[in-house]
Amino acid sequence: MEPLFLSPFFLPKIWGGRKLETVFDYQIPDGKIGECWAISAHPHGLSKIKKGPLAGMPLNEVYQKYPEYFGNPKEKTFPLLTKILDANDSLSVQVHPDNEYAAVHEHELGKTECWYVIQADPGSYLIYGHHAQTKEELVKMIENGDWEHLLRKYPVKTGDFVFVPSGTIHALNKGIMVLETQQSSDTTYRLYDYNRVDEKTGEKRKLHLKQSIDVTTVPSVDPKLNIETEKRGKSTFTTYVKPPISPHFCVWQWQIRDRQELIHQQAAYTLLSVIAGQGTLITNQESYPLKKGDHLILPAGIKNWELNGNLQIIASEPCAE
Repeated sequence: MEPLFLSPFFLPKIWGGRKLETVFDYQIPDGKIGECWAISAHPHGLSKIKKGPLAGMPLNEVYQKYPEYFGNPKEKTFPLLTKILDANDSLSVQVHPDNEYAAVHEHELGKTECWYVIQADPGSYLIYGHHAQTKEELVKMIENGDWEHLLRKYPVKTGDFVFVPSGTIHALNKGIMVLETQQSSDTTYRLYDYNRVDEKTGEKRKLHLKQSIDVTTVPSVDPKLNIETEKRGKSTFTTYVKPPISPHFCVWQWQIRDRQELIHQQAAYTLLSVIAGQGTLITNQESYPLKKGDHLILPAGIKNWELNGNLQIIASEPCAE
């Protein structure tokens, strides 16, 4: 088996910009492009195999036709989605459902996600969590539009990691670019959108107040992360999340500064996104160049591999639930 290099799918967004072009040298469509769906089998934005014997096939089709690439998984749909988001303006304040609520109301997975902050302008902050102590207080503050007292501001800088479990009120704000690892879901409930008007329809964008209230965790509790860092030679390996804190996925950062051998950790396959540098992937006696902006899956047939060069990689794997 060969590594599955992927071509991203790009989405215009009212809050998007052009940094996906200037930072990653992607050829993106005209206009405000907010999202790069880099490793995606979701029907709303499919990435396709870039080269090799499966070139041109969308990832969902590969997952269905070649289950051996993924260790013959029980899950009917590819469970993860990797994105890069360019917040040239603030995103809507939103919240995502868990698996149980999403299955009943949306007929797809819930959405727990996390962000590695690729870039953040000085003074940047997220909306992360809220100050309501009861559901009744949450409803009252929403009905009164008391966003100043309800929403919690959370400062971030380049290199930070933020875990966003389902049920967490959140929003990226202007001047932040992140790599997002999430469950493969496109269910977003908008709680507040700054009264913005959709440029195409001329109307305010739809809100989902009932659903937002239904799924928001009250009171808001920050997850307690146990971030671990390990030095191996000149390279550094950081574990951001894994079970039980994150039941859906594991996420790591690999700072490769010399030749390192790696293996799959939690699953039969591993997702890789190169966010800085360049180097080489060596597997099955084959060598593949890697550069900033590359996204790939190392399938089950590749049991171990080597990375060499000067690379910053965000890697992830699904976890058995």
